[in-house]
Amino acid sequence: MLRIKIPYLITIAASVLFLIIGNKIAVNGMISFQNPPYEIVRAKIQKIIERTEQNFDFLDDYNEEEHYEDLSGMMPGRKIIFEAKVTTGNRKGQIIKAEQSFSPMLMDNSKEVDKGDTVLLVNNEVGWFFGGYFRINTLLILGFIFVFCLVLFGGKKGLNTIISLSFTCIAIFAVFVPSILSGKNIYLMSIIICVFVIMMMNLIVIGYNKKSLASIAGCTGGVIVAGLITLIMDKALYLTGLIDEHSRYLINLPGDLQLNLKAIVFAGIIIGAMGAIMDVSISISSSLWEIKEKAKTVSFKELLHSGITIGRDIMGSMADTLILAYIGSSLTVVLLLSIYSTSLLGIFNSEMIAVEILQAMAGSLGILFAMPLTALFSSIIFLRDK
Repeated sequence: MLRIKIPYLITIAASVLFLIIGNKIAVNGMISFQNPPYEIVRAKIQKIIERTEQNFDFLDDYNEEEHYEDLSGMMPGRKIIFEAKVTTGNRKGQIIKAEQSFSPMLMDNSKEVDKGDTVLLVNNEVGWFFGGYFRINTLLILGFIFVFCLVLFGGKKGLNTIISLSFTCIAIFAVFVPSILSGKNIYLMSIIICVFVIMMMNLIVIGYNKKSLASIAGCTGGVIVAGLITLIMDKALYLTGLIDEHSRYLINLPGDLQLNLKAIVFAGIIIGAMGAIMDVSISISSSLWEIKEKAKTVSFKELLHSGITIGRDIMGSMADTLILAYIGSSLTVVLLLSIYSTSLLGIFNSEMIAVEILQAMAGSLGILFAMPLTALFSSIIFLRDK
């Protein structure tokens, strides 16, 4: 019992140590963000004081100048004055008078505030205004349900999954992101994060055994393939990294920091593909281990053939999963380009769509290469005497 626990505890301790040291290195030299220009507080609405309609007379002038189409059919503007009690921060307990406005120009379909709603209020030095509904509590409830279901259906494996997922999120947001903002080499840091996540997740979820060793080897090979394809296509496609408005904002960060946008694209592709590749590697290594355990006399050739056959069955669904995930995440962009572009040639030739296609193709090729590699490593490792 003790022999089983010690490697597990070593992995946990090593992961925590990596995150602590990595965070200290990553934040060294990180650009300091300016204080937010507006004060934001969380508050609970106590009562509605007034609901009125607003007249936007200036819209008629714009309409006469043909800056806008006929606005007569639009709903009139509305303004809601309410009182809310601050629930956090230095202003906790204060009663604040604020307003929620609806402009026909913005076509805001937000729900009108009501008594008992928890909202964010923004002070823009003119007064307090509605800044959105507070959603974090609802998301936390969904998170607790997710954790409960993982433990309920997965037992110890589910608990280990939660631990590994927590370490992965901390590695991304406490090590990788600060390292980018402090000017570290993005290519190197993305590779370090991938190696850490692959080893940590396999050792925590699967344990110290031949299955995890084969899975780590196969997954690493698949991620390397995805990374090499990305680097090659980066040159062939003449990418700039300016794929959307968010990328353009990154050019004008405060201070002297100059981000390598092409490196950010590279990091996004290999980190995004890593999860699917790891899933395939674990599935194949676990399946082959069960075959080896049940069939004591299985040969290297038979085990390798079984692994490739299992990989072929997995291949279709995993490739579809990866490609559909990228399409779903960029659906609004695709719709906008489809509406305002004059031809399909223009749509698919845009760098934004080219990068999305590159993500899907590089990740899928990483999966394809991870399958035979995992089968090969599993056959070699599982049939060794020691």
